[in-house]
Amino acid sequence: MELSSLLKPTGVKVLSDVSSKKRLMQSIAEIAEGLVHLPASNIFDALQERESLGPTGVGHGVALPHARLAALSEVHGAFLKLDRPIDFDSADRQPVDLIFALFAPMDSGVDHLKALALVSRTLRDTALCAKLRANSDPATLHTLLTEGATSKAA
Repeated sequence: MELSSLLKPTGVKVLSDVSSKKRLMQSIAEIAEGLVHLPASNIFDALQERESLGPTGVGHGVALPHARLAALSEVHGAFLKLDRPIDFDSADRQPVDLIFALFAPMDSGVDHLKALALVSRTLRDTALCAKLRANSDPATLHTLLTEGATSKAA
């Protein structure tokens, strides 16, 4: 599995108007609506349901919100960079500005876990995160994420 198979150029956005975790989840759902062709309200509800189990902020300004959606046949991703970090209830209590959201079929099991592992491993690279934070062009962000992250998931 490679990030280029999960993340399409249209799934990369830079947002400047997000001021809360709820608003971020709404933005993610609106972006995902165009990627997975499901209503944003369904996506938002699934994201919120997963988040209620425990925050998906993994630390160092990174969050990996994810949801399973019955109508999907494959895993999809969206990457968002925030101009201003927001509180995300992360384990390290640091605000979040890099978000990689994943959407998987209900029965995806191992594919969902492989995708989460790949994204997590990719965004633990502090040099890559610094490059992502230094750029605001969605095409550049997509290239940074997909060209260097070609390793296979565990």
